[in-house]
Amino acid sequence: MLRTNQIFLNYIENLYEKKKSREEIVIRSFSKGERMLMQDEKPSKIMLVKQGITKCFFTEENGKEYIVEFLGKGEIIGEIELIRNIPCLCSIEAVTEVAVYAVTVSYFQSLIKNDLALNNLLLDVFAERIINTSRRASYQQLYAVEHTLAQLLELQAEQNIEISKEDMAAYLGITVRSLNRSLKKLK
Repeated sequence: MLRTNQIFLNYIENLYEKKKSREEIVIRSFSKGERMLMQDEKPSKIMLVKQGITKCFFTEENGKEYIVEFLGKGEIIGEIELIRNIPCLCSIEAVTEVAVYAVTVSYFQSLIKNDLALNNLLLDVFAERIINTSRRASYQQLYAVEHTLAQLLELQAEQNIEISKEDMAAYLGITVRSLNRSLKKLK
């Protein structure tokens, strides 16, 4: 549902404290609804969420969105594209007010070459993403939409945020009409 990574956040905070007089790592803010990365565009910075919640989503050729995940504190954005030297695979949008540590591409590349701690954190992130994707795929096959919808509503209540019906439907991979039917069943 909402991915966070406190260990990665601690790592970047320590780097920031060491580098705050330089431009390699800066804190940047995004307003609710603001796009942080755009699908098919080259990222200019690697970002790590300091606070707030974002959504990571694909826009299909037919214009429909599919939300892959909600990302919170400590989640890294844009690193795969940098490592693979490709445009953004998906878009990232602020669901709430968001602050990020924005790292220059050149500094991040030097860290990848020289910092074993960063490489270990990235390996953990990639492994966690594979596990989460596999679990979510099997979960969606085994359980009714209402079960995942209940979890999504619980996340909304816990985080005190409002997730639009369109975003809920996009996360569940269903139409808004199907979502409305499922919401009715839950009541």
